[in-house]
Amino acid sequence: MQTAGKVFVVTGAGNGIGREVALELVAQGAIVAAVDINEDGLRQTADVAGTRRISTHVLDISDDDAVAAFPQTVIDAHGAVDGLFNIAGIAQDCESTSDITSGRIDALMGVNFHGTVAMTRAFLPHLAARPEGGRIMLTSSMSALVPVPGAAVYGASKAAVAYFGYGLAQDLRRQSPSVKATTVIPGTIWTDIVRNTAQTMGVPVAAAKTFAMPARKAAKKMIAATMKGRTSLVIGKDAHFYRGLTRISSRLAERVSYVQVGTFVYRQNSASGASGADSTP
Repeated sequence: MQTAGKVFVVTGAGNGIGREVALELVAQGAIVAAVDINEDGLRQTADVAGTRRISTHVLDISDDDAVAAFPQTVIDAHGAVDGLFNIAGIAQDCESTSDITSGRIDALMGVNFHGTVAMTRAFLPHLAARPEGGRIMLTSSMSALVPVPGAAVYGASKAAVAYFGYGLAQDLRRQSPSVKATTVIPGTIWTDIVRNTAQTMGVPVAAAKTFAMPARKAAKKMIAATMKGRTSLVIGKDAHFYRGLTRISSRLAERVSYVQVGTFVYRQNSASGASGADSTP
């Protein structure tokens, strides 16, 4: 599928990878319905795009009723819809399973997994009705390949997205073969979330930025794979490393992840606990 002249919905378009995907689609001649819960972020994305080929829509993708009504909003604005890029997501702070609150668990699953599923189901009938078919992209994470210390629930939400995407692609082969679903597993991509995480972990920002893939480069790869109708895509040096290591030994991959991240996460949590104990009368 060519991007020029087509209409694509991009969630999470107010910043990070979502913004870069929206901008790159516009640069390739597409029409974009940019979606985010952050109105200011959407306004900034539209300002950067500098074209009428982008519309902005404030939407909470964890709101089932709002999501169900949204496809008609896009069709009213642009006349049709040819593809959906599911990028919106929220991160888990570096916290253990015993520390994370029930409310945060619900939010992570509600946005990352249930929101992605709801958006996909809402737009699927419209994509299937398009003469040239449609495209759906789902954004998982490297944490779906290997467990990351301090991010058990986030990893669970993104693993759920990955397997939903793979299963969706299977269903579409029989039910709507003209619609293709692409599941993307990105490693470390340079975004505000990664910058904040690096600062929290005490990693020099310059070093973290050098290691991470630029968001614009990631956006181009994600769009290209989706337009080609690929079932899956892994991007980022660390994601490729862990995928290869997991194929050799899942136990070794888990240990490397623990050494790389867990040493800091658990030491930090222990230090916080000790500090709290010392300050108690």
